[in-house]
Parts: sequence; C-alpha cells; structure tokens
Amino acid sequence: MKFAPFAHTTAPKAHTTVRWTAARAAASATPSFPAGAACTSRLTSTIAALRSRTSGLAGAGTNTFTAPLTAARQTALAAAIALSTLAALSPAHAADTLRIGLAGPTTGPVTQYGNMVREGAITAIEQINAAGGVNGQQLEAVVIDDACEPKQGPIAANRAVNEGIHYVMGHVCSGATIAAAPIYDEEGVLMVTPSATAPALTDGKNYQYIFRVTGRDDQQGPAAGEYILKVAKPARVAILHDKQSYGQGIASAVRDTLKKGGVEPVLFEGINAGDADYSAIITKLRANKIDFVYYGGYHPEMGLLLRQAAEQGVKARFMGPEGAGNPDINAIAGDAVEGMLLTLPKDFSTDPANAAIVKAFEAKKRDASGAFQLTAYAAVQAIAEGIKGAGSDDPEKVAEWLHGHTVKTPVGELKWTTQGDLEHYPYVVYTWHKDGSKTPAAQ
Repeated sequence: MKFAPFAHTTAPKAHTTVRWTAARAAASATPSFPAGAACTSRLTSTIAALRSRTSGLAGAGTNTFTAPLTAARQTALAAAIALSTLAALSPAHAADTLRIGLAGPTTGPVTQYGNMVREGAITAIEQINAAGGVNGQQLEAVVIDDACEPKQGPIAANRAVNEGIHYVMGHVCSGATIAAAPIYDEEGVLMVTPSATAPALTDGKNYQYIFRVTGRDDQQGPAAGEYILKVAKPARVAILHDKQSYGQGIASAVRDTLKKGGVEPVLFEGINAGDADYSAIITKLRANKIDFVYYGGYHPEMGLLLRQAAEQGVKARFMGPEGAGNPDINAIAGDAVEGMLLTLPKDFSTDPANAAIVKAFEAKKRDASGAFQLTAYAAVQAIAEGIKGAGSDDPEKVAEWLHGHTVKTPVGELKWTTQGDLEHYPYVVYTWHKDGSKTPAAQ
C-alpha cells in the first residue's frame, strides 16, 4: 500500500453524500464483533462496560441529562451505543453503499472545471440511485481535491486508496491524472477520467484499471490543425502553450498536423501559467506579423493573451482547446474574446436522446451543455454499467468487463482500446462570443 499525507479538500456541496470520516475511522480502529453466541457474549460485555462508563453521568447536573440516570436507563443507553457500533461495523451496513471518489479541483485557478465535472457525476449518481442503484447498492460520492496540480495527484490517489475507495471518477486535469494513475493501477482502483486528454496518461503504460471517456490530444489537436489548414488558412501562425502536460501536448499535436499539411509555424513557444503580464510574447507576435495564434492551455492565460494582444494592436485570430472554453474567460478578455475559436466535444446536450438527462440537470439548476458535464455523467455510468455487467463490484472483474464491452452513454456508445482509450471521439470547432455563448464555426 502507498501512504501519503491526507489531501486537503474543501467541503462538498450539500447534495453530496459524505460519510467517509468517523464511521470509516471507527471501523479501522475497532475490532469487529463475532457472529452467533460469541456476538451475544461480546454485546453483553460491551453493554456492561458502557454501563459502567455511563454510571458516572448520574446526577452530574449537565444540560444533556435533566434527571439522574437510573440503572435501567444506563443499561438502555449502553445497549443503544453498542448496537449502533455493531450496525456500523456489520457487513450489511458496509455493503449498502458503493463509494465513488470524485477527484478534481475544488481549489485553485481552474476550480470551475471541477465544478462542471462534479455536477455531471452527481447528477448521474442521483439518477442511478433513483432507479434502484447498482446491484442493490446505492452510490455514494466522495469529493477529493487535487487542485489540478500534478504534485497533488498522488496525494489524492493515496487518500482514495487509504479510505478503501475502489472507484474514482476523475481526475480532471491531465497532469494530476498522469501522476495519480500508477497508484490507482497498482492498488486495483478503477479510474475513469472525463477530461484528461494527454496521450502520456495511457501510452506504453499497460494499465488495467485506467480508462477515459474523452478524446486524446492527438485526436483533438488534428481536428484543430485541419481546421486551420482547410478553413482559416492564415498566412503566419504562432503556437503557444502553458508548458504543462495538457497544453503542451495538444499544442504539439496541432504543430505536427500543420507541418504534415505543409505549414511551418513561425513561433512555437511556452509561457508561464499564472503570470499576469504576457507583453513579451505579444511583442513577438506583433514583430513577426502573426495573424493566427493557437494556444494550448486553460482559460485564465488565454483570456489575458486575448486582452493584452488587443491592447497592443495585434489583430490575430486566436484558437484554443476545450480548456479555454470557460464562461469566466469573458470577464478576463472582455470584448477581445469575440470570435475566439475552440475545439470542443460535440454538444451532446442538444441530442434529443438526452432530453430526460438534460431535464434532470435543469431540475437541480445545473447546466448540461458545458465541456465536461456529460462526459462526467458518462464516466459514472460506465462504472455502474461495468459493475452490473460483471455481476460484481470487484474492480478487477469490472475492468475486464469494460475492456471487452461497449457502454451506451449520453456521449455515445463507448468502446475502449486495450490501453483504456476510446476508439473514436468527435471534436467540433466552435466560435466563442462575448456574451458567453458559442456557435458552430464557419466551415
């Protein structure tokens, strides 16, 4: 087993069921009770011990007890405590729920993506539980924060392992997912990511328990590159990235696609995520007469690049991946965001076949149309269908079942390769507008 310090998490939303602390700690620290006559004997001795401890409360005059505890009341109280302890430790109690870790950022600069994913996953859990659960078990969400940071990925993974969680929907960001995956695979925890697109997550790893329900950078990057080559047709292209697994990976895929099409990018450079001033790279764009910029990374930096480029008179068209498609980019970039191009998964919320699921989102005041809500829903659904199909909640059997079967989800029928990637995944190019809406880009 791999152990690490307990990962910091913020409190999950009120509708998230969370029961992983006291009961689990008690279960690990307290010996289990035997069955049959031995159980009766242990219960009797436990009642006696607890009765002895509660006798000191008699006549104590506390606000909790308004009258002295009689012997009968002491015995009843002790019995209630002992029985509740037995219930908490009994196999039947442990088996009535099946916990799924929801791993992703609840803190940090891209918390919004974590919110999208949790909304999708929790909606799926609610719908599955309302329909009777999975093989008689109700699903229970356990929110785990990784702040979208690679160094937090292993801490989050170890928390799931140490708490006995066998299934994880997540992580969200590629860097954290790549860092967490080897722990899950070694410990037999089945992980399904709704959004980590870096090929490095699965390439050459021979993982058994790692799956994704989204495309890869080398699927999304070519979609962007082909659009640049065949539709945008710019004269001078710059490709920028955030030097991280996700951003640099997808930027490299775009660059390679352009080169194959006979276009050599004028610039291919990384910027530091989290900086506030990108005037140096903006100056390079202007000096090199760049008329098209592809940026691999997330919305905070894309928003600043757009705004600062506009302020310095750079007229280039900007394009990015789904990580830039966040409504908060409008507040950062202002009017400069108008016309930004994005590669996004198909908007599955407009599919008539998903009308009932979209209504379930709306009933909870959630939005199903974002980049990751329905992929997160599909990730939970894949876990649930795997357990049903395998006829077992043993992750090894579930992983084996998923590798050999197709699962029908709101994002299509999913079939995985031997390394846990989807065989096919559609990307669509959209135009982003300053009111936060998006429309299919001109073809």
